[in-house]
Amino acid sequence: MKFLEYQAKEIFARYGIPVPRGVVASNAEDISDPPLPCMVKAQVLVGGRGKAGGIKAAESLDETRAVSRQILGMDIHGYRVKQVYLEERLDITKELYVGLTIDRSAREPLLMASATGGMEIEAVPRDQIFMEHVPTMAGLQPYVLRTMLSFLELPKDTGDRVADIVRRSYELFRKEDAELVEINPLAVTRDGRVIAGDAKLVIDDNAEYRHPEYANLDQDRTPLEQEAYEKGITFIQLDGDIGVIANGAGLTMATLDVLNLKGGRGGTFLDLGGTDDPEKVKQAFEILIKANPSIILLNIFGGITKADTVALGVQQALEDMHTRIPVVARIKGVNEDRAKEILRSIGMYATETMEEAAELAVKVKSGGT
Repeated sequence: MKFLEYQAKEIFARYGIPVPRGVVASNAEDISDPPLPCMVKAQVLVGGRGKAGGIKAAESLDETRAVSRQILGMDIHGYRVKQVYLEERLDITKELYVGLTIDRSAREPLLMASATGGMEIEAVPRDQIFMEHVPTMAGLQPYVLRTMLSFLELPKDTGDRVADIVRRSYELFRKEDAELVEINPLAVTRDGRVIAGDAKLVIDDNAEYRHPEYANLDQDRTPLEQEAYEKGITFIQLDGDIGVIANGAGLTMATLDVLNLKGGRGGTFLDLGGTDDPEKVKQAFEILIKANPSIILLNIFGGITKADTVALGVQQALEDMHTRIPVVARIKGVNEDRAKEILRSIGMYATETMEEAAELAVKVKSGGT
């Protein structure tokens, strides 16, 4: 679950993390009392807003409305701006970076901090980033904060405020089941405040049942992604033109990687998970077909999932929708021989390995066979 900046800052404020004053607006004409002078900030679930022209300064009410009109409706990396956040302009003397995320290889939270804020953390040299794992059982210990402050070389008053914000950020991270809590920049102002200039928050989807208050959170999905979500199907639209359908997140990602190595580009990402219900498979294929891929690459490994029932669902979807989209299939596991018979009977290309399937999909798409 991803949060827009203003939503994340509302949650930050609940945990006592200082945030600037701000109001959200979806219509420029309704803006009446912004915290002037202000920054008008596009609210989208993607980075790079500033470079795309989605963050601009405004001095007066009229200018705030005019700038909001420019930003509302913009397309920023595929996301349409539906709301702007009008936030008090900070007189910043120093920008820091603070982030908490999950290090899956270590199976522990990872605290990161840098005196070089305002930049993407990936662009900061490693020797300028403080990194420390936080043991889940022990939690964030005082010595870690002392070591962090020494690394950042902050004056005592500023350091105390930063340490308090990091403590509160870790409390939020743990209690909200977060995958990412990021403040960039963590701004030090001329009047001595330390305040979250920006906010990113991602909460683990698997913990959604523990957070019913976020159940109706708008994830800015495409119409097809929303339809799939409502049917319990994992479906994401990408920027390529080859539809990919597999069972299991790992196999789906591997299929996209192999497809890329063979010179193809995934246009959709559809994970069947462990289902072999023909009706569910049919629904998934129908959604995939609506995305208008040039070809569909089906990669199924049948363990618990029965390969032949998946094939029946595919057959039903193609017959009901009268589609002529070519399909390349690699299907292995329980009842695979029967599955291959079904797929061949409806004119599918059948292969033995994932590599062969990806290569053939690229060839067929290009008119090579």
